Amino acid sequence: MPQHASAIKRVRQSAARRLRNREHRSRMRTMVKKIMQTDDVSAAQSLYPETQAYLDRLATKGIIHRNKSARYKVQILRHMDKINQSS
Repeated sequence: MPQHASAIKRVRQSAARRLRNREHRSRMRTMVKKIMQTDDVSAAQSLYPETQAYLDRLATKGIIHRNKSARYKVQILRHMDKINQSS
C-alpha cells in the first residue's frame, strides 16, 4: 500500500481511469460487433457514422491507438461492402 499522499491519490485516479477506459472499450466493441453481425445494409449504414465518430473520439483521447481505430473502420467498411454486394 502506498504511504505518501500523492501515491494514495495516484492509486485512486488510476482505478477511476481504468474503470472509465474499460467502459469505453466495452461500448466500442459492442458498437463494432453490432455492425459486424448485421446483414442489412441500411442498418449498417445507419450505425456506421456514430461508431466511426466514437472510434475517432477514443483514438483522440488516447484510450485506443489511432491505428486500431483505423483498422476497425476499414474492417467495418469491408463488411458493409460485402453485404452490399451479396444483396
